[in-house]
Amino acid sequence: MENYTMEGRTYRYYGQEAPLYPFGYGLSYTTFRYRDLVLSPPVLPLCANLSVSVVLENTGLRDSEEVVQLYLRWEQSSVPVPRWQLVAFRRVAVLAGQEAKLVFQVLAEQRAVWAQDWHLEPGTFTLFAGGQQPGQKTRAPSEVLSAQFSVTGTARPLRGC
Repeated sequence: MENYTMEGRTYRYYGQEAPLYPFGYGLSYTTFRYRDLVLSPPVLPLCANLSVSVVLENTGLRDSEEVVQLYLRWEQSSVPVPRWQLVAFRRVAVLAGQEAKLVFQVLAEQRAVWAQDWHLEPGTFTLFAGGQQPGQKTRAPSEVLSAQFSVTGTARPLRGC
């Protein structure tokens, strides 16, 4: 094998074609609502980590668990990158009618791209939070929130942070 690119070989690089059973696919015995997605800080230096919080509310009649998923999308990158990348997830048990506030850290190295070496680039990014991948069509309703943040500075190798 001489061509090691992943384009067209894995769901992360399929372009607009959606996988049949994407990560997080499934049904639940209740319904959940996501709200109050907060990214802090909204503008961060190249080597800084991003703090993310989101509120998950069980709006159904049964106690249940939800797998909260965070995905990152590069709006412009100097090299090919996935449509979005899973950067965090957590299984959370929420009682019926209750809510939970979840806090995540998205590390700088999770924004790194490969171009002969791992490096960080400035630019605009979109973070998605929800019970499924962005744009996923399922029988069970689940919303996905999104917010943008910016990274400032000059591109540099990851090991330089």
